[in-house]
Parts: sequence; C-alpha cells; structure tokens
Amino acid sequence: MSLPKRIVKETERLVADPAPGITASPHDDNMRYFDVTISGPGGSPFEGGVFKLELFLPEEYPMSPPKVRFLTKIYHPNIDKLGRICLDILKDKWSPALQIRTVLLSIQALLSSPNPDDPLAADVAKHYKEDLKGATQVSKDWTNKYAVETA
Repeated sequence: MSLPKRIVKETERLVADPAPGITASPHDDNMRYFDVTISGPGGSPFEGGVFKLELFLPEEYPMSPPKVRFLTKIYHPNIDKLGRICLDILKDKWSPALQIRTVLLSIQALLSSPNPDDPLAADVAKHYKEDLKGATQVSKDWTNKYAVETA
C-alpha cells in the first residue's frame, strides 16, 4: 500500500525534527498509525508525566483530521475516560493546511491550559470550576500515578 506523498513527508519531518517534548513514530505495518508521547508541559499539573497517545490518519486525511486519543489515564476537563480529546482543530476547525505536528503541539498546549468551559469530561470540568486547587492536585496525582515511568 503506497502512502500519499504528504503523509510520507510529514512522517519524515516528525521523525527527523520532533517538536520539543513530543515523539511520534509510525508503525512498521501501518504507516497511518502512530505511537505518540507527549511530555507534560512545565508549570502545568501534568509536568513530569509522559503521556502515551495513538494517532491515526484516516483515508480522507488531510481533508479530514487525524484521530487522536490518550492511552494514558489523565485527569483533564477536555479529555474523557476513553482518552478522547475535545479540541476544535480535531473537529470543526480542522483545515488541510494543518499537520500532524500542529495537532500534537495543540494537544500539548491544551495540557498547559485546560478549558473547563468546553468540557468533554463534565465531572472533571465541574471540579476545575468549583475547586481549581483540588482539581489541579488530582491532575498532579494522576500524572504521578499513571504517567510517570518508574525505573
């Protein structure tokens, strides 16, 4: 199965010139399927964590957005229990001008600035709105529990 040139180019760039704190490597048997890791941004409750995600490029890519989800459990108002991500560029704000790299940087930015006003996990968003300090602590605890690799 041959891949569109664009996917080949984007993949080469991701591997050769990864964004800081982000890795994305395609599977050998399916070049549309990527294993992704995103390091929790400094100064966020996710700092110190390394989050595993999966990214899949549908047949329609780049006319439709990649499918991305968290495999690592995370306590975040815009990411639900199944790891689905509420991010406008993965839905109605998608543009073929965007790239895999842009998507991953946007997800990393979402970790720095959770948006409880556009939640996917309503219970987490409620917690963030009513008790930011407590919610942030739970996010830190989950990061330490699920996203920190112990040697």
